[in-house]
Amino acid sequence: MDKQTQTEVEAAVFRRLVEHLDANKDVQNIDLMILADFCRNCLAKWYASAAKEQGEDVDYEAAREVVYKMPYAQWKEKHQLPATDEQLAKLAESQKS
Repeated sequence: MDKQTQTEVEAAVFRRLVEHLDANKDVQNIDLMILADFCRNCLAKWYASAAKEQGEDVDYEAAREVVYKMPYAQWKEKHQLPATDEQLAKLAESQKS
């Protein structure tokens, strides 16, 4: 696979991941962090960082809007539930290793 095709495939995978996360808004970021050690916010940080590496100025909030498909505050209000004590304990345990 040539470099251009590889980049196009990687971009398509990213778009599919964002679509998948968007279709599964019930999956909370804390659950993603517990299970996979990354969440939507991590993707946004990676997006902003990769844009910077390419000489583009994409701040964290703009990157969040790409990942969440809406302003983060709006997503949080509509879809984010308060973390339970059980989730917080699992997150703390998962971050020990």
